[in-house]
Amino acid sequence: MDLTQGTKKIKNERARKMMLWFGIVSLVMGFAGWTSAYIVSSSREDWLDDIALPSAFFVSTVIIILSSITYWLAKRAIAKDEYKQCTNWLLITLGLGIAFVIFQFSGFSQMIAQGYYFTGPTSSIKMSYVFLIAAVHVVHVVAGIITLLVVVVNHFKRKYSSENMLGLELGATFWHFLDILWVYLILFMYFVK
Repeated sequence: MDLTQGTKKIKNERARKMMLWFGIVSLVMGFAGWTSAYIVSSSREDWLDDIALPSAFFVSTVIIILSSITYWLAKRAIAKDEYKQCTNWLLITLGLGIAFVIFQFSGFSQMIAQGYYFTGPTSSIKMSYVFLIAAVHVVHVVAGIITLLVVVVNHFKRKYSSENMLGLELGATFWHFLDILWVYLILFMYFVK
């Protein structure tokens, strides 16, 4: 396939999708580094392997999976030019994204209530990694919420239709990536003791 071929619109769309994928790959590399460091550090003598993850993290996992489904439903609705349905699904996705962040902070509060801190004399290396990995993911979800807000505003301006879905597609791709990434991270932290 010759990437120089096609209309200006097609080349522009292809370039934007490629830029998003470069960004996603760089994020994967960052999280791969942190999870690798987690594995290497688990052989330390001071590693605590009997710590349970906060229950709020599991609730937030269900929430982010649901939000990915609602984003997919929004994309499907706009592909059929069902404007009102797309609006509803986008707003539900936004609410679920905010709920995810709230439950993540609730998880942090649960860890602190158990006496675990990110740093300090009562911190442990394992919990420092849990705080770090979850907090960096939350930062990216906040970025996802900002992109979702841009999608919602553009949707209200009627910029999306079955003929022009690029912005919504890019936002959905990033959101689905955040969902898959969190599912990987929670499973990783749960099973790698």
